[in-house]
Amino acid sequence: MLRAFILILMVFCFGQNPPPFDGKRAMDLLITQCEFGPRFPGSNGHTQMKMFMENFLLPLADSLYIMDEKISHPYERRYITLTNYLARYNLDAAYRIMLMAHWDTREFADQDLNPENRFLPILGANDGASGVAVLLTLAEILHTLPPLNIGVDLLFVDGEDMGKSGDPEKFGLGTQAFAKNVPEPRPQFAICIDMVADQEQHFPIEQFSLQQAPEVVHSIWLLANDLGFPQFENRMGNAVMDDHYYLYKYAKIPAIDIIDFEYPNKDVNYWHTLQDTPENCSMESLEAVGTVITHFIYNQDGGHK
Repeated sequence: MLRAFILILMVFCFGQNPPPFDGKRAMDLLITQCEFGPRFPGSNGHTQMKMFMENFLLPLADSLYIMDEKISHPYERRYITLTNYLARYNLDAAYRIMLMAHWDTREFADQDLNPENRFLPILGANDGASGVAVLLTLAEILHTLPPLNIGVDLLFVDGEDMGKSGDPEKFGLGTQAFAKNVPEPRPQFAICIDMVADQEQHFPIEQFSLQQAPEVVHSIWLLANDLGFPQFENRMGNAVMDDHYYLYKYAKIPAIDIIDFEYPNKDVNYWHTLQDTPENCSMESLEAVGTVITHFIYNQDGGHK
């Protein structure tokens, strides 16, 4: 209640200014996810996270789509169920934008330096929980201050991180399922948020993003630098087959990726290791990304209800 009162007071005092994004709130939500343990499909943590997501989003969204997809496990002789969540705001708006993040975590720490750890599941504080924490915080903001002129969709996808090296079509399985049946009206473009809590934050421009939605890339990076976040760097990074890639490939929705793939830096790696824990994540980094996205949404909207 206090958070909602502060947001409303900010709008009353400052008019059209975008509401603040609370990095501490996002960090708390990151930690909450990690308290469930690893969250790969079929795990106890995955089941607990599903219950949490539904209870969290149902009272906040104008409409919540819960989309289950039963698929064959990519490497084992059994079936699994993936669950995507689509929280929609301002349902009457024809012009929509979508923000997306994957909520599952990797079942095996295949990049860990210790060979004994490589068959253990990761906690996924940065690779999984960070993007979801940003979107869940945005869900609270959008509920308190609904957009007036645009629709906003928050997509939480499952089964992003099940693939193995050299097998790209086994990644992004939840997004591939979503792309088969995108609810109308479709978004004009999408922004994927992944691995954004790095304490040494750097966001070069991901290559597929520039190919798929160059105007969105330029808008986000220019806005970030105007807001004083130089970690959005005006240089090319690697091409990353993240959820944005599969969304564009199978649904033809232009999509970009905000991702810091060097976690924590080019010399040390916590990605897909047991070191991907909340202790290696940053509240300030979450706040930086959340602030840029919040400003982007409300700048696009031009007002509040």
